[in-house]
Amino acid sequence: MTDRDPNRRDVAAAVLGDLLRGTALDTDTACLVVGCLVSLTVNEPENKVRESALNSISEAFNHDRLPLDLVEPLATAMPTMEHELLEYALYVFGATQDPRARPLIEPFLLHPDPRVREDARLAAAEITAPEGPTHNS
Repeated sequence: MTDRDPNRRDVAAAVLGDLLRGTALDTDTACLVVGCLVSLTVNEPENKVRESALNSISEAFNHDRLPLDLVEPLATAMPTMEHELLEYALYVFGATQDPRARPLIEPFLLHPDPRVREDARLAAAEITAPEGPTHNS
């Protein structure tokens, strides 16, 4: 994930997503991997790499309930994200089901792009959902 070649960083993020999608990692290891992917997303200049990292982060929520604190740094990168990336980030915040994620989601309910507004609405609904995600990215 630190290679100079963005294609290699992209592949590395996708491979980590494959691991997170499966059941091979315990929760502590998944948290470690997600933390690395969050850092990559925040610091990565290439959108395709950021998208792979965000997709991989979202995969982790298929098996584990991860803490908001782990993914909260994504909020700093959200102003520079295009719709496709915002979709993942909003999903991740909603998937934490942590009420403290609401202030990170709510500004996007007023976003000029109707797709982003819908993604924010779905993410906010996840926080009040009684169990499990109601949508997938």
